Amino acid sequence: MEMVFFNGWGSLLRILVIGLLAYATLILFLRLSGNRTLSKMNAFDLIVTVALGSTLATVLLSKDVALAEGAVALALLISLQFIITWTSVRFRWVRRLVTGEPLMLLYQGEFLLTSLRKARVTQHEVLSAIRSSGLSDVTAVEAVVLETDGSLSVVKRHAESGQSSLEGVRGQ
Repeated sequence: MEMVFFNGWGSLLRILVIGLLAYATLILFLRLSGNRTLSKMNAFDLIVTVALGSTLATVLLSKDVALAEGAVALALLISLQFIITWTSVRFRWVRRLVTGEPLMLLYQGEFLLTSLRKARVTQHEVLSAIRSSGLSDVTAVEAVVLETDGSLSVVKRHAESGQSSLEGVRGQ
């Protein structure tokens, strides 16, 4: 009968040693790749983060995957993310492909119904974002924008005094 709860001290020791080394390797790679790897996530960043976690778990628990192989896999994922983010900063078409564009959901007190449907966001969610920003009057809002990371930004109405933060937002 196979032991289900305990396979021996050797496997536990392996997990401890490989876990510490793999974790240290992941931290080192993340530090080398820069703060962007750990920033607020859009869909692409979320996919990379899940893949990193899955790879780390595989290295920890699979005896068939050596630490060096796991380190190469982690380095590959982080390198691909670095390359994609580097190119997305330099080329608009890459940025649009990877992260999409922010979308205006409310403008000058008016809900943009087509944008709401496209984004699958309800008017109640927009009103909640407005309340969360400390405003009670929709007319005090210049715009509500669905950002590329899925958050809702509320832009308060102010006198025109320079470049608008709404530049480049679809749905205006």
